[in-house]
Amino acid sequence: MILTPEGLDALHSQLIVSCQAYPGEPMRDPRTTGQVAASAVIGGAAAVRVQGLADVQFTRSAVEVPVIGLWKDGHDGVFITPTLRHALAVANAGAHIVAIDGTRRPRPDSLTLKQTVSGIRAESHALVMADCGSFADAVAAVEAGADLIGTTLAGYTDERPKTAGPDLGLLAEIAGAGLGKPVVAEGRIHTPAQARQALDAGAFAVVVGTAITHPASITGWFKDALEN
Repeated sequence: MILTPEGLDALHSQLIVSCQAYPGEPMRDPRTTGQVAASAVIGGAAAVRVQGLADVQFTRSAVEVPVIGLWKDGHDGVFITPTLRHALAVANAGAHIVAIDGTRRPRPDSLTLKQTVSGIRAESHALVMADCGSFADAVAAVEAGADLIGTTLAGYTDERPKTAGPDLGLLAEIAGAGLGKPVVAEGRIHTPAQARQALDAGAFAVVVGTAITHPASITGWFKDALEN
């Protein structure tokens, strides 16, 4: 299945579930990722977002909804699918949409964001989701040709403070600017109420990860509540 920009309409006002586990965790296994993704789809996820080439491959086999793939390489700076090489590998693994760092920061391969998006276009059929951290990032990502804009990196660059929950202010600013591309809310959405708030603030779709697919974090929230 090739996902077209027009095909994104099926994700409007829908939930996207991020299925990821961190290195060293018991659930850090591509087969488990695929199973978690399939479970999320049963619950109503219209698409899933997964990290790692093998995870993309296993998830493509496990679900029939669009798969947003990425490849985290490193921990600081630009590390979400940081280069064109990473992006093409994610696309070749089967991702319908490749999520890349969509900030204006220098990239490890010295390509511009526009060159990276153009390279993905030239070598694959995948759409591009730009993970942004500010309004200026979003504008630049649209100009670079990205198909979707995510608020994934809000609070993780030096342009905006990190909010306790989702950065609804940034979301509303981008959505209200009429940039012509779907704006996906992502980052620190931990409750159904916050997901609804993101949609009401103008999100085209909402990504929820930790609160659905990361048992260690969820358990910690409950434990802290009991202790405090």
